[in-house]
Amino acid sequence: MMYLLVIIAFIFSLWAQFRVKGTFSKWSKVANLNGLTGYEAARRMLDANGLHDVPIEPVRGTLSDHYDPIHRVVRLSEPVYYESSIAAVSVACHEVGHAIQHKVSYPMLTLRHRMFPVVNFASGIAPFMLMAGFIFGYFNLVGLGIIFFSAAVAFQLVTLPVEFNASNRARQVMVEQGYIRNEEERGVAKVLNAAALTYVAAALVSLLELLRLITVFLGNRD
Repeated sequence: MMYLLVIIAFIFSLWAQFRVKGTFSKWSKVANLNGLTGYEAARRMLDANGLHDVPIEPVRGTLSDHYDPIHRVVRLSEPVYYESSIAAVSVACHEVGHAIQHKVSYPMLTLRHRMFPVVNFASGIAPFMLMAGFIFGYFNLVGLGIIFFSAAVAFQLVTLPVEFNASNRARQVMVEQGYIRNEEERGVAKVLNAAALTYVAAALVSLLELLRLITVFLGNRD
């Protein structure tokens, strides 16, 4: 039964990725009525929140947009940076939402930053520990691998409120400050909700995989 749930969650994850790409593509073809590019919307939102010193850089790729908290820079993919579509301004403002979180020390973002070094190490070593433990029958090693893998799952769960909060901040500012008009809110919601769904799916897959590993571990211990 657990294997079936993991497979279903994995299929859901693939569907979520397909949906976000399809939704972004659809709303990339719809120009926002104010003619703002992703860069212009992001710059306005940063400046309105006192983040004049945070630069915005174009990067190659599609959906490669992110906020870099170490260098304090918003990086937007070229289709988002240069285009004036509903999708572009939605994604751009979402990334600025993370910059605002950083400024106000949003607790979940702070927690995620503190977890990252540990999770980076744990997620790298966990697969090898699990593989070696199962192959050679060292179930104490499997248990340790599960603990390390749990850290990665916890990180993904903490990421969820961070992403949803950034999207909520973006939508609120976009409406209140007139980046979009009322009739465009539906498109913005579609883009941001599709993006959030990928994080939900990833967390679900990891959580179910963790439960499966725990079930196998306990079964072999008996």
